[in-house]
Amino acid sequence: MKEYLKLIRPHQWVKNGFIFLPLFFSLRFSDLNLALETLIVALAFCLIASSIYVLNDLKDVVEDRNHPVKKFRPLAMGTVNQNAAFFLIIAFLGIGLPVIFFISIKSFFVALAYLGINFLYSFGLKHIPILDISIIAIGFVLRLFIGSEVGGIHLSHWIIIMTFLLALFLALAKRRDDVILASQGNEVRKSIDGYNLEFCNGGMMIMASVTLVSYILYCISPEIISKFGTDKVYLTVFFVILGILRYMQITFVKQESGNPTKILLRDFFLQITIAGWIFAFIFLMYYDKWMR
Repeated sequence: MKEYLKLIRPHQWVKNGFIFLPLFFSLRFSDLNLALETLIVALAFCLIASSIYVLNDLKDVVEDRNHPVKKFRPLAMGTVNQNAAFFLIIAFLGIGLPVIFFISIKSFFVALAYLGINFLYSFGLKHIPILDISIIAIGFVLRLFIGSEVGGIHLSHWIIIMTFLLALFLALAKRRDDVILASQGNEVRKSIDGYNLEFCNGGMMIMASVTLVSYILYCISPEIISKFGTDKVYLTVFFVILGILRYMQITFVKQESGNPTKILLRDFFLQITIAGWIFAFIFLMYYDKWMR
């Protein structure tokens, strides 16, 4: 069972928290029925995402055996049978897709789009520099759309842009880790030939900068001030800056940017920063109501 859990990577399900962001930014997280439907869709999507992880491992099983980290994956080590892995893909898709379909047909089609681009990613597009990280970023945006379609929630264009930029920032950090591994003589993905430290460092700086600017513009936009009934949302920028600086410190100083999900799950500083951002955001949204 432990090997199967390693294969489906439940720690990566943290990424699917983006499905809840439309609910959060629309201030409808107190709608219990919608929250429950979103939760069910998110859990179903976790199965779909895991099926992609298993498919990717099946496709790269030979290549992973030469990777310093990925060689310990169950399929690369041979601790999980490839036929069993294929059956797992069918089972997860057979459960996840129907569940989403019965809750939200539009979310179902977005999930199909996610499956389609990740299938293409696994079978070739991940070897094309820049396009590979762009597909990863698009996957995060599609998670937003899945969450928005469940409750028919309108997504601000700022949220979509920021999600795409932040995902590119994280993907570049991950590629930077691959570049370092390649410089040490380790075999990594083919697309790494299109990257070097200067490109990754510069790309991360650009993505960090435009993400921060986009978030500031989001906070001070008339639409958001009117929607939330306060012009103090900009105060949450403090936590966004801290979070980005901390991740850059982990990447550039500690040289540990290979797995963003594990970094989030292990780094107490990042966890406190995100919790502070959530608390500050909610407090500012309801401050005027509480003071009346």
